[in-house]
Amino acid sequence: MQILAGVGAAAEITVNFLVIAGGGGGGFGGSQGGGGGGGGYRTSVGTSGGGASAESSLTLGIGTSYTVTVGGGGAGDSTSGGTGTNGSDSVFSTITSTGGGGGGSSDNGNGAGGGSGGGGSAGGSTTGGAGTANQGRAGGNGASGGATGGGGGASAVGANGGAASGGNGGAGVSSSITGTSVGRAGGGGGGAFTGNFGTGSDGGGNGNKDGAPGTLTAGAVNKGGGGGGGAQQGGANGGSGVVILRYSDALTITLGAGVTGSTANDGSFKVTTITAATAGTVSWA
Repeated sequence: MQILAGVGAAAEITVNFLVIAGGGGGGFGGSQGGGGGGGGYRTSVGTSGGGASAESSLTLGIGTSYTVTVGGGGAGDSTSGGTGTNGSDSVFSTITSTGGGGGGSSDNGNGAGGGSGGGGSAGGSTTGGAGTANQGRAGGNGASGGATGGGGGASAVGANGGAASGGNGGAGVSSSITGTSVGRAGGGGGGAFTGNFGTGSDGGGNGNKDGAPGTLTAGAVNKGGGGGGGAQQGGANGGSGVVILRYSDALTITLGAGVTGSTANDGSFKVTTITAATAGTVSWA
Protein backbone atom coordinates (compact mmCIF):
# COMPACT_ATOMS: atom_id res chain seq x y z
CA MET A 1 0.00 0.00 0.00
CA GLN A 2 1.23 3.44 -0.89
CA ILE A 3 1.01 6.55 1.20
CA LEU A 4 0.39 9.50 -1.11
CA ALA A 5 1.65 12.87 0.00
CA GLY A 6 -0.78 15.55 -1.09
CA VAL A 7 0.47 18.98 -2.19
CA GLY A 8 -1.44 21.72 -0.45
CA ALA A 9 -3.92 19.15 0.88
CA ALA A 10 -4.15 16.49 3.53
CA ALA A 11 -2.03 13.42 2.80
CA GLU A 12 -3.93 10.43 1.44
CA ILE A 13 -3.64 6.74 2.30
CA THR A 14 -4.82 3.51 0.74
CA VAL A 15 -6.98 1.21 2.89
CA ASN A 16 -8.21 -2.26 1.97
CA PHE A 17 -11.34 -3.55 3.63
CA LEU A 18 -13.60 -6.47 4.44
CA VAL A 19 -17.08 -5.42 5.55
CA ILE A 20 -19.55 -8.15 6.59
CA ALA A 21 -23.07 -7.49 7.86
CA GLY A 22 -24.92 -9.40 10.56
CA GLY A 23 -26.47 -12.75 9.64
CA GLY A 24 -30.22 -13.37 9.59
CA GLY A 25 -32.07 -15.24 12.33
CA GLY A 26 -33.50 -18.71 11.74
CA GLY A 27 -37.21 -19.35 11.27
CA PHE A 28 -39.59 -20.67 13.93
CA GLY A 29 -40.59 -24.30 13.68
CA GLY A 30 -44.25 -24.77 14.51
CA SER A 31 -43.52 -27.33 11.85
CA GLN A 32 -39.95 -26.55 10.71
CA GLY A 33 -38.22 -23.23 10.00
CA GLY A 34 -35.70 -22.22 7.35
CA GLY A 35 -32.12 -21.20 8.02
CA GLY A 36 -31.03 -17.58 8.18
CA GLY A 37 -28.95 -16.02 5.41
CA GLY A 38 -25.37 -14.90 5.84
CA GLY A 39 -24.57 -11.21 6.07
CA GLY A 40 -23.67 -9.26 2.97
CA TYR A 41 -19.96 -9.56 2.09
CA ARG A 42 -17.92 -6.78 0.43
CA THR A 43 -14.13 -6.66 0.16
CA SER A 44 -11.24 -5.16 -1.76
CA VAL A 45 -9.05 -8.24 -1.11
CA GLY A 46 -9.90 -11.50 -2.88
CA THR A 47 -13.45 -12.40 -3.87
CA SER A 48 -16.54 -10.45 -2.82
CA GLY A 49 -19.93 -12.03 -2.15
CA GLY A 50 -22.16 -13.31 -4.91
CA GLY A 51 -19.14 -14.32 -6.98
CA ALA A 52 -18.09 -10.71 -7.58
CA SER A 53 -14.50 -9.61 -8.05
CA ALA A 54 -12.68 -7.60 -5.42
CA GLU A 55 -13.73 -3.97 -5.20
CA SER A 56 -11.30 -1.06 -5.42
CA SER A 57 -9.43 -0.13 -2.28
CA LEU A 58 -10.36 3.17 -0.61
CA THR A 59 -8.28 6.34 -0.81
CA LEU A 60 -8.77 8.19 2.47
CA GLY A 61 -7.39 11.28 4.15
CA ILE A 62 -4.98 11.44 7.07
CA GLY A 63 -6.66 12.98 10.10
CA THR A 64 -10.19 12.58 8.69
CA SER A 65 -12.79 10.59 10.65
CA TYR A 66 -14.67 7.81 8.86
CA THR A 67 -17.90 6.19 10.01
CA VAL A 68 -17.88 2.54 11.08
CA THR A 69 -20.77 0.32 12.19
CA VAL A 70 -20.69 -3.42 12.87
CA GLY A 71 -24.11 -4.95 12.23
CA GLY A 72 -25.66 -7.25 14.81
CA GLY A 73 -27.13 -10.63 14.03
CA GLY A 74 -30.88 -10.91 13.56
CA ALA A 75 -33.02 -12.61 16.21
CA GLY A 76 -34.43 -16.04 15.51
CA ASP A 77 -38.23 -16.03 15.19
CA SER A 78 -39.85 -17.33 18.38
CA THR A 79 -43.53 -16.79 17.55
CA SER A 80 -44.07 -18.15 14.01
CA GLY A 81 -44.61 -14.54 12.94
CA GLY A 82 -43.33 -14.90 9.40
CA THR A 83 -39.52 -14.96 9.34
CA GLY A 84 -36.50 -14.63 11.52
CA THR A 85 -35.28 -11.06 11.85
CA ASN A 86 -32.85 -9.79 9.25
CA GLY A 87 -29.33 -8.97 10.38
CA SER A 88 -28.23 -5.34 10.57
CA ASP A 89 -26.05 -3.60 8.01
CA SER A 90 -22.33 -3.01 8.52
CA VAL A 91 -20.73 0.20 7.27
CA PHE A 92 -17.24 1.57 6.71
CA SER A 93 -16.87 4.95 5.00
CA THR A 94 -18.71 4.58 1.65
CA ILE A 95 -19.07 0.79 1.91
CA THR A 96 -22.33 -0.71 3.20
CA SER A 97 -23.00 -4.44 3.45
CA THR A 98 -26.62 -5.58 3.79
CA GLY A 99 -27.84 -7.70 6.70
CA GLY A 100 -28.68 -11.35 5.99
CA GLY A 101 -32.31 -12.39 5.45
CA GLY A 102 -34.31 -14.21 8.11
CA GLY A 103 -35.44 -17.81 7.61
CA GLY A 104 -39.10 -18.55 6.86
CA SER A 105 -41.26 -19.67 9.80
CA SER A 106 -43.80 -22.45 10.40
CA ASP A 107 -46.05 -23.51 7.51
CA ASN A 108 -45.66 -21.78 4.15
CA GLY A 109 -43.25 -19.05 5.24
CA ASN A 110 -40.90 -17.75 2.57
CA GLY A 111 -37.37 -16.71 3.46
CA ALA A 112 -36.60 -13.00 3.59
CA GLY A 113 -34.26 -11.26 1.19
CA GLY A 114 -31.03 -9.76 2.45
CA GLY A 115 -27.28 -9.77 1.91
CA SER A 116 -27.83 -13.48 1.47
CA GLY A 117 -31.42 -14.73 1.57
CA GLY A 118 -33.08 -16.82 4.27
CA GLY A 119 -34.35 -20.33 3.56
CA GLY A 120 -38.02 -21.21 3.06
CA SER A 121 -39.95 -23.11 5.76
CA ALA A 122 -41.68 -26.48 5.56
CA GLY A 123 -45.38 -27.03 4.99
CA GLY A 124 -45.80 -26.01 1.36
CA SER A 125 -43.99 -24.72 -1.69
CA THR A 126 -41.92 -21.93 -0.19
CA THR A 127 -39.09 -19.93 -1.68
CA GLY A 128 -35.79 -18.76 -0.29
CA GLY A 129 -35.18 -15.04 -0.06
CA ALA A 130 -33.09 -13.29 -2.68
CA GLY A 131 -29.50 -12.27 -2.06
CA THR A 132 -28.08 -8.84 -2.85
CA ALA A 133 -26.02 -8.49 -6.03
CA ASN A 134 -22.26 -8.65 -5.38
CA GLN A 135 -22.84 -9.48 -1.71
CA GLY A 136 -24.50 -12.90 -1.35
CA ARG A 137 -26.70 -15.66 -2.67
CA ALA A 138 -30.34 -16.71 -2.32
CA GLY A 139 -31.75 -19.05 0.31
CA GLY A 140 -32.96 -22.56 -0.51
CA ASN A 141 -36.60 -23.51 -1.06
CA GLY A 142 -38.80 -25.47 1.32
CA ALA A 143 -41.54 -28.00 0.59
CA SER A 144 -44.25 -30.06 2.28
CA GLY A 145 -43.29 -33.04 4.41
CA GLY A 146 -40.89 -31.27 6.71
CA ALA A 147 -38.41 -30.03 4.09
CA THR A 148 -36.86 -26.60 4.74
CA GLY A 149 -34.37 -24.48 2.86
CA GLY A 150 -30.92 -23.58 4.11
CA GLY A 151 -29.95 -19.94 4.28
CA GLY A 152 -27.90 -18.53 1.45
CA GLY A 153 -24.20 -17.85 1.92
CA ALA A 154 -21.89 -15.25 0.46
CA SER A 155 -20.71 -17.62 -2.28
CA ALA A 156 -23.37 -20.35 -2.60
CA VAL A 157 -27.15 -20.67 -2.67
CA GLY A 158 -28.67 -22.45 0.31
CA ALA A 159 -29.68 -26.03 -0.39
CA ASN A 160 -33.34 -26.91 -0.94
CA GLY A 161 -34.99 -29.11 1.64
CA GLY A 162 -36.04 -32.64 0.79
CA ALA A 163 -37.31 -35.94 2.24
CA ALA A 164 -38.31 -34.37 5.58
CA SER A 165 -34.80 -32.90 5.85
CA GLY A 166 -33.41 -29.40 6.17
CA GLY A 167 -31.20 -27.95 3.47
CA ASN A 168 -27.62 -27.06 4.35
CA GLY A 169 -26.58 -23.43 4.53
CA GLY A 170 -24.74 -22.00 1.55
CA ALA A 171 -20.98 -21.56 1.79
CA GLY A 172 -19.47 -18.22 2.65
CA VAL A 173 -16.23 -16.75 1.31
CA SER A 174 -12.71 -17.26 2.67
CA SER A 175 -10.47 -14.22 3.01
CA SER A 176 -6.78 -13.82 3.89
CA ILE A 177 -7.00 -10.08 4.61
CA THR A 178 -5.60 -10.72 8.11
CA GLY A 179 -2.81 -12.96 6.79
CA THR A 180 -4.73 -16.15 7.63
CA SER A 181 -7.55 -17.60 5.53
CA VAL A 182 -10.92 -17.58 7.34
CA GLY A 183 -14.37 -18.44 5.96
CA ARG A 184 -17.21 -16.10 6.90
CA ALA A 185 -20.82 -15.15 6.02
CA GLY A 186 -22.17 -18.68 5.54
CA GLY A 187 -25.86 -19.58 5.70
CA GLY A 188 -27.66 -21.39 8.52
CA GLY A 189 -29.07 -24.88 8.10
CA GLY A 190 -32.80 -25.55 7.98
CA GLY A 191 -34.81 -27.43 10.61
CA ALA A 192 -35.96 -31.00 9.91
CA PHE A 193 -38.92 -33.28 10.62
CA THR A 194 -37.71 -36.89 10.58
CA GLY A 195 -34.75 -36.54 8.21
CA ASN A 196 -31.43 -34.80 8.66
CA PHE A 197 -31.24 -31.26 9.96
CA GLY A 198 -29.38 -28.75 7.82
CA THR A 199 -25.85 -27.80 8.79
CA GLY A 200 -24.34 -24.37 8.62
CA SER A 201 -21.19 -23.33 6.78
CA ASP A 202 -18.47 -20.71 7.36
CA GLY A 203 -20.02 -19.33 10.52
CA GLY A 204 -23.63 -20.38 9.82
CA GLY A 205 -25.47 -22.28 12.56
CA ASN A 206 -27.09 -25.71 12.43
CA GLY A 207 -30.82 -26.35 12.36
CA ASN A 208 -32.38 -28.97 14.58
CA LYS A 209 -34.57 -32.03 14.16
CA ASP A 210 -37.92 -32.62 15.88
CA GLY A 211 -37.19 -33.98 19.34
CA ALA A 212 -33.49 -32.99 19.22
CA PRO A 213 -33.33 -29.33 20.27
CA GLY A 214 -29.67 -29.46 21.26
CA THR A 215 -28.37 -29.38 17.70
CA LEU A 216 -29.73 -25.87 17.04
CA THR A 217 -26.92 -23.29 16.94
CA ALA A 218 -26.57 -19.58 16.33
CA GLY A 219 -24.47 -17.94 13.66
CA ALA A 220 -20.88 -17.31 14.72
CA VAL A 221 -20.05 -13.97 16.33
CA ASN A 222 -18.11 -11.60 14.03
CA LYS A 223 -18.48 -13.94 11.08
CA GLY A 224 -21.93 -12.81 9.90
CA GLY A 225 -23.30 -16.36 9.79
CA GLY A 226 -27.03 -17.12 9.54
CA GLY A 227 -28.83 -18.77 12.46
CA GLY A 228 -30.14 -22.31 12.24
CA GLY A 229 -33.83 -22.98 11.59
CA GLY A 230 -35.90 -24.38 14.44
CA ALA A 231 -38.00 -27.56 14.47
CA GLN A 232 -40.74 -27.40 17.10
CA GLN A 233 -38.93 -24.42 18.62
CA GLY A 234 -37.76 -20.91 17.82
CA GLY A 235 -34.96 -20.34 15.35
CA ALA A 236 -31.41 -19.44 16.36
CA ASN A 237 -29.95 -15.95 16.21
CA GLY A 238 -27.68 -14.82 13.42
CA GLY A 239 -24.07 -13.90 14.12
CA SER A 240 -22.76 -10.33 14.25
CA GLY A 241 -20.69 -8.93 11.41
CA VAL A 242 -17.19 -7.50 11.33
CA VAL A 243 -15.13 -4.74 9.70
CA ILE A 244 -11.46 -5.51 8.91
CA LEU A 245 -9.07 -2.83 7.63
CA ARG A 246 -5.59 -3.37 6.14
CA TYR A 247 -3.15 -0.48 5.64
CA SER A 248 0.54 0.51 5.78
CA ASP A 249 2.39 -0.21 9.01
CA ALA A 250 3.73 3.37 8.88
CA LEU A 251 0.27 4.53 9.98
CA THR A 252 -1.43 4.66 13.37
CA ILE A 253 -5.19 4.16 13.63
CA THR A 254 -7.39 5.78 16.29
CA LEU A 255 -10.66 4.09 17.25
CA GLY A 256 -13.33 6.53 18.35
CA ALA A 257 -15.66 6.25 21.32
CA GLY A 258 -17.74 3.07 21.30
CA VAL A 259 -15.55 1.30 18.74
CA THR A 260 -14.05 -2.01 19.86
CA GLY A 261 -11.21 -3.58 17.92
CA SER A 262 -7.64 -4.79 17.88
CA THR A 263 -4.65 -4.25 15.60
CA ALA A 264 -1.98 -6.75 14.55
CA ASN A 265 0.99 -6.61 12.20
CA ASP A 266 1.23 -8.70 9.03
CA GLY A 267 4.53 -8.05 7.29
CA SER A 268 4.67 -4.41 6.23
CA PHE A 269 0.97 -3.92 6.95
CA LYS A 270 -1.26 -3.41 9.95
CA VAL A 271 -4.66 -5.11 10.19
CA THR A 272 -7.37 -3.70 12.43
CA THR A 273 -10.34 -5.96 13.22
CA ILE A 274 -13.36 -4.03 14.48
CA THR A 275 -15.78 -6.27 16.34
CA ALA A 276 -18.31 -3.77 17.70
CA ALA A 277 -19.34 -0.23 16.72
CA THR A 278 -22.54 1.74 16.26
CA ALA A 279 -22.00 4.83 14.12
CA GLY A 280 -18.51 5.19 15.56
CA THR A 281 -15.49 6.62 13.79
CA VAL A 282 -11.89 5.75 12.97
CA SER A 283 -9.05 7.94 11.74
CA TRP A 284 -5.36 7.63 10.86
CA ALA A 285 -2.21 9.58 11.61
